[in-house]
Amino acid sequence: MACTPEFVDFVVAQLADAGVVCVRKMFGDHLLYVDEKPAVLLCDNVAYVKMHPALEACMADAETGTPYPGAKLHYILDVEHRAEALRVVKILAEVLPLPRPRKKR
Repeated sequence: MACTPEFVDFVVAQLADAGVVCVRKMFGDHLLYVDEKPAVLLCDNVAYVKMHPALEACMADAETGTPYPGAKLHYILDVEHRAEALRVVKILAEVLPLPRPRKKR
């Protein structure tokens, strides 16, 4: 099941202050970018973030799950709690690298 447009809009609104936020449809669901860095995977109306060492302290009590079969374990981001979600996404935006540029065909 894909994310509803309402959920995607809600997550974008909640995280708008994290930086330049945009969403791209990918993998049958959505990938949210912050400052051009892939930060949050939106699958089945759940927001997932990578289990990055920089998040260990602030996400220690967070639920975990896999966004799709065969995926690595991710933290589940509680986007209902805006301040905490913003803090997590801002940390990710600082530590994640920019994606590699695509090669031209």
